[in-house]
Amino acid sequence: MKKQISPSVKYIDDGISRREAIKKCALTTAGLLITEKIASIAAADANAPQQQPMKAKAKAVIQIWMWGGPSHIDTFDPKPEAGNDYAGPLKPIPTNVDGIQICELLPLLAKQADMYSIIRGMTHGNDGHETAAYIVQTGRTPSADVYPSVGAVVSFFKGYSAGYKGLIPPYIVLTTPQGRFSEAGFLGSKYKPFATGGDPARTPFVVEGVVAEGVTEQRQKNRRELLRKLNTLDQLVSDDAELNAMREAEKQAYDLILGDAGKVFDLTQEKDEVRDAYGRTTFGQSCLVARRLVERGVPYVTINYPGWDMHKEIFQAMRRKLPEMDKGMSSLLRELKERGLLDSTIVWWSGEFGRTPKIDYEPPWNGGRGHYGRAFSAVVAGGGFKGGKVVGATDEKGEKVKERPVHPSDLIASMYELLGIDTNATLPHPQGKTVKVIPSTEDGIKMYGKLTEIM
Repeated sequence: MKKQISPSVKYIDDGISRREAIKKCALTTAGLLITEKIASIAAADANAPQQQPMKAKAKAVIQIWMWGGPSHIDTFDPKPEAGNDYAGPLKPIPTNVDGIQICELLPLLAKQADMYSIIRGMTHGNDGHETAAYIVQTGRTPSADVYPSVGAVVSFFKGYSAGYKGLIPPYIVLTTPQGRFSEAGFLGSKYKPFATGGDPARTPFVVEGVVAEGVTEQRQKNRRELLRKLNTLDQLVSDDAELNAMREAEKQAYDLILGDAGKVFDLTQEKDEVRDAYGRTTFGQSCLVARRLVERGVPYVTINYPGWDMHKEIFQAMRRKLPEMDKGMSSLLRELKERGLLDSTIVWWSGEFGRTPKIDYEPPWNGGRGHYGRAFSAVVAGGGFKGGKVVGATDEKGEKVKERPVHPSDLIASMYELLGIDTNATLPHPQGKTVKVIPSTEDGIKMYGKLTEIM
């Protein structure tokens, strides 16, 4: 049997509850992913962060994640005196800071060395992609617990539970997550990143759940008007808390999709010369989107930049990849500075490890480097980090750290301090365990101290 409800919505099958009907209308109209995301974070959080207020220098982080592990020797720690078996054909060039040299394929970044610091003493000793990525993303070694990534922790302390009011989720990944180690661990799905999907180098940049390919803004507005006409159904269940929350989430979703917040992903609003400066590549345009996101108050953005697992023909690959990285990263730093955002935004460049210093010239590698966790480099800029400095040093062949080792937990702790996150604060654990934001030596982590020399 079917019942007439209103002239706008003629019939509803008794086999489907009114609740289910309204929920289905809301979700299919507004976009399932973003609506569910907003609905989940709108609820009150019993585990809201508890910490003493701390003065923060940084408001946001842009993480440039070099998935695969870039060679430290062929980027920010060249070894020109080590011979061809180690140095390879790429030559170092001077930067605008006396005594600092980087790879010749990074000429734009060479002119900006006063804006960033190079950490040449990074070390953790693990050569497996997933385990090493987990260590660098969390500061911890694998155990029975899956610990949250830096982005999830920042989302916990700086996101919705801490009063963040933005419609754009507080933890964004451009464009796909690197895997579960970039996610929330035991903090739960509320703190997972929102992955955009799509390709910002394409027009339009199709963002999953926000921008639909082939759906015009007018069609989105028409859908919203249709939903408004369903108010008759709304009134039938106006006392339903679940549906009221979903209704509010739907409104917020449309505010995101059709409002100014959603336009953050529309790169056609940028001048062609700006887009060209970043490079019309997925990475370059991702850097531009990241600038636009932190400009609108998003606390944490990860640019997942794959393609650095170069076991063979590494120098041919570097000649393709490094100019792309140089354009995107240098434009990001320049624009953040020009717009007054660099002082409050940490830019963190790193992979899960470096690559073997000794080159394998034999077939089929033809000039390749393997995984190497004993020594690698990271780069930090802005948000309270000084520029024009080098922290730590590797030996003459880049094989081991000879001066000022830095474990990933040291770097992470330094970033938390600059963000005003108490490193002694605890994270809510589902089994009630006491878990501090940063591990201690009691957790089996060999730490060397925060990067006070560049803070």
